[in-house]
Amino acid sequence: MQHTDRLCAMAHQLSPDEKLHLITRNLQEVLGEEKLKQVLQERELKVYWGTATTGKPHVAYFVPMCKIADFLKAGCEVTILFADLHAFLDNMKAPWELLELRVKYYEQVIKAMLESIGVPLDKLKFIKGTDFQLSREYTLDVYRLSSMVTEHDAKKAGAEVVKQVEHPLLSGLLYPGLQALDEEYLKVDAQFGGVDQRKIFTLAEKYLPSLGYAKRAHLMNPMVPGLTGTKMSSSEEESKIDLLDSAGDVKKKLKKAFCEPGNIQNNGVLSFVKHVVFPLRGEFCIKRDPEFGGDKTYTVFEEVEKDFAEESVHPGDLKASVEVALNQLLEPIRKKFESPELRKLTNTAYPDPSKTKGAGKGAKAAGGGGEDDELAPSRVDIRVGKIISVEKHPDADSLYLEKIDVGEPEPRTVVSGLVAYISQEDLLDRSVLVLCNLKPQKMRGIESQAMLLCASVEGEPRRVEPLDPPEGSTPGERVFVEGYETGKPDDRLNPKKKVWERVQADLKISDGCVAQWKDKQLMTKLGQITCKSLKGGNIS
Repeated sequence: MQHTDRLCAMAHQLSPDEKLHLITRNLQEVLGEEKLKQVLQERELKVYWGTATTGKPHVAYFVPMCKIADFLKAGCEVTILFADLHAFLDNMKAPWELLELRVKYYEQVIKAMLESIGVPLDKLKFIKGTDFQLSREYTLDVYRLSSMVTEHDAKKAGAEVVKQVEHPLLSGLLYPGLQALDEEYLKVDAQFGGVDQRKIFTLAEKYLPSLGYAKRAHLMNPMVPGLTGTKMSSSEEESKIDLLDSAGDVKKKLKKAFCEPGNIQNNGVLSFVKHVVFPLRGEFCIKRDPEFGGDKTYTVFEEVEKDFAEESVHPGDLKASVEVALNQLLEPIRKKFESPELRKLTNTAYPDPSKTKGAGKGAKAAGGGGEDDELAPSRVDIRVGKIISVEKHPDADSLYLEKIDVGEPEPRTVVSGLVAYISQEDLLDRSVLVLCNLKPQKMRGIESQAMLLCASVEGEPRRVEPLDPPEGSTPGERVFVEGYETGKPDDRLNPKKKVWERVQADLKISDGCVAQWKDKQLMTKLGQITCKSLKGGNIS
C-alpha cells in the first residue's frame, strides 16, 4: 500500500504536460494526442491493454509492462484485458478446451511480471474477454459492426496481428471488430498496444463513431526485435526467451542472439536495454574486465547506443550485462512458478504436443517413463571414470581417443576434442566424469561410446579442465544432482528428445569451483564434484 500511496502522491504532483510525457515516452506513435491533452486537463486518463491468451508470454512482454508502470506513475486508470475469445478466433491458436487454463496462466505470469518490476497490482483492473464479450448487447454490436465493415477492411486490419493462412477462417475477420468494440465496453479513453496493431486501431477510429460511440486515442509501442533480429514471437522458439527459462537457457539463447558489432538496427539485445532496463532502472552497467576498460555505468540510453555503434562496447559484454539484468527480473517469476500448483497449471495450459498427439508412440522408449515435462537430471547417467590411455585419433589431429574405466567389464572408448586443450600427462590414471547413456556415435570412423565431461571457459585460448570427483571415488560410482538421488537414469537417451542438451544448458561451475545444475550441487556419495580453477565455466 505504501508503494501505491507514493504513486498516487507522485501523480498528483505532476502537471498535465508532465503526465503526457510519461504516458507517451518511448512510444513509436500516438493517434489522438489532442484528445489525451484534453482529458488530462480535466481528469485522469483511462487506458486499456489487451493480450490474447495464446502462446506463453516471453521477455518482450516486459516492454508493455514498463509502459503500464509509466501509465500508473502518470495517475492513469489501467485495465488489463485477457482476450481469451480473441485467442480462439485467431485461427484457434488457443483451443476452446484450453481457454480457461491459459487465462489463468496469463493472469499469474503477468501479475508476477508486474510484481517483478515493482508495479502495485491494486491500482490495476484485470478482466477476461468472455466476461463481457458474450453479453446480448455486445453480440448485437458485433452484428451491427459486421453490417458496416467490408471484408477488405477487416482482412487489412488484421493483416499484421491475425495469423495469415491460405484459406482464412471467418473468425479471423471478426477479430479486429471485437478489439474495436472492447474500447467502448471497457469505457476507456485510449487503447495501448504494439505498432503492429495500427490497422486495427484505425479501423476502430473509422467505425466506432458509425455505431454512435466515441473515437478513442491510441498509444503504440515499437515492435522489439527478437533474438534473431526479427519480431520476437511466442511461436518461434529461437527468437524469444521464455519467462520461465532457467539462467542456463537465458545464457544459451543470448549467446546465439543476433548482435553484430556496431550494428544498432534490429538488435534485440540493445532494444531490451532501451525499452526495459532504462525505464525501470534509469541506468545500465556494462560489466567488463579491467583490461578492457572496466565496468561503465550509463544514465542515458543514447550513450550506450553510441558506444556500441562505435564498437567501444563489445557484443559479448553487452550480452553478459543484459543477462545479469534479465535474470534479476526473471528470478522472482521463476520462484513463484516453483509451486506445485503453478507447475501443474503450466503443464496443463501448455501440454506437451508429443503427449497429446499419439502420446503412446515411444513414450517410454528411452526408459524414462516419458517424463519430458518434468525434466529430471537423474535421467542422465553420469559416472566416475578412470582414464587408462590417451592417444591421437588416426584420422583427425584435433580429436583424441581415451580408454576409460567406468565400472564395466571392458573400458569404453571415448572420442573427444576437449582433450586437445589438456596435457596428456595430466589425464593418465586420473579420475574423471563420464556421460554413459548417450547413443554411440562414430567420429571420423571410430565409435565414441561415452562423453568425457569437462569444465570450459570460452576465449583465446579456450581453457578446459577435467571435472574432479571426490578423493577416494572409484570407477562406476554414480554422480547425481543434490535432491535427485533416487531417480533412475534412462537406459539410453533418445537423441530426438534432447534430454542431455536440456540438462546440460543448466550445468555450470560456481564461483567456488563446484559443479552445479540449477544451483544444486553435483555429487557422489563421498562429496561434491569440483574443478581446479574455472569459476563460472560451462560443463560439456
